[in-house]
Amino acid sequence: MVFKKMLAKLGVGGPSVDTVLASPVTRPGGQVTGQVHIKGGDHDTQIEYVSLGLVTRVEVESGDHDYSKDVEFHRVHVAGAFALPAGDTRALPFSFDIPWEAPITSFYGQHLHGMTMGVRTELAVAKAVDKGDLDPLQIQPLPIHEALLEAFLRLGFRFARADLERGQIYGVHQTLPFYQEIEFFASPAYASKVRQVEVTFVTSATGVDVVLEFDRRGFLGSSHDTFSRYHVRHDQVGSADWASVVDGWVREAVAKHGSFGHGGHHKPHGHGHGAGAVAAGVAGGVLGGMVLGEVLDEGMDFDF
Repeated sequence: MVFKKMLAKLGVGGPSVDTVLASPVTRPGGQVTGQVHIKGGDHDTQIEYVSLGLVTRVEVESGDHDYSKDVEFHRVHVAGAFALPAGDTRALPFSFDIPWEAPITSFYGQHLHGMTMGVRTELAVAKAVDKGDLDPLQIQPLPIHEALLEAFLRLGFRFARADLERGQIYGVHQTLPFYQEIEFFASPAYASKVRQVEVTFVTSATGVDVVLEFDRRGFLGSSHDTFSRYHVRHDQVGSADWASVVDGWVREAVAKHGSFGHGGHHKPHGHGHGAGAVAAGVAGGVLGGMVLGEVLDEGMDFDF
């Protein structure tokens, strides 16, 4: 009996946990539902709590050494303390909202290279916390995100990669400690002026702030950045030719002189003007799945 108690403290013969998502696909502002299945081990166990966390990988700038780390950015409480008899089973239902600023991990069913996202179950027993493996979660774009991304592809930009950067964007209200950058190689039509563009969405229940960072070609191969910021409401997504609007944004950036700077981990911002600030999108589904897959898979092979 004493040996079994010692094994219990070490986690041997303890309860097992399996989290089942009703669907592994959601959107910013959407919901995730499912059940946490817990099976009792060889002995009675006192469960202290069960919680779930949304976890993703974030790039961190630290002096001359950059690194990435897993960051939990949203947590929900599933259950408090309860007794779990040996061999008994419990099914704990859950439902939680996805933050509006949650990063996009896929586009038209294709995984965005560089993104990691999952739900991690945390079970606390006898002061010891067991953090399980990630259950993958796919976050698809909202219609406004989809319209913007499709517009860049229609203009000839090619997807490179996506990542999350720790920090706050200057002049933009954020609730999460990081922001997403979706990088595109420049379209041939702009390649003489622009190397690439990084697209950042900071989304809320009413709309999205769109921050564009253009890596511009300069004299004798030098480069400098130009930043632009626009705001679009969700209900404006079908009110304009989004590809034309994005084309205007790019041309505006190319015409700018100098760059906007701000220190630290804060991304600078520019200013939106005219129709760009009330822009909307092209209808989805123009690009076939095969063509889009080639763009996403081969984007890293293009270098202008």
